[in-house]
Amino acid sequence: QVQLVESGGGLVQAGGSLRLSCAASGSIFRINNMGWYRQAPGNERELVATIIGGGSTNYADSVKGRFTISRDNGKNTVYLQMNSLKPEDTAVYYCNVRGTNNWGRDFNSWGRGTQVVVSS
Repeated sequence: QVQLVESGGGLVQAGGSLRLSCAASGSIFRINNMGWYRQAPGNERELVATIIGGGSTNYADSVKGRFTISRDNGKNTVYLQMNSLKPEDTAVYYCNVRGTNNWGRDFNSWGRGTQVVVSS
């Protein structure tokens, strides 16, 4: 099994910054994609940003230029630096990690989520 532990959420004023972290552990042979998704009340879960092993990134249009995703392969950790936060960024943020476990099987793991609240 692969476990994900997220941290870094909280309450911040509009224009402020937060940094989310997600550490993966367990029977990991290789991690391919790492990413962040979010879900606001009444909305579907949506992609925020992803990063693949080679470092290529992909962002939702709504966060481009404000959020930066990065990863530390040695620590199996993905980060999301969120700057210039807006009230509409308020949501539960979920970490997602995909890869191959020690038995050669693909895995697709989700974190429990961390709440981000941006006040106006």
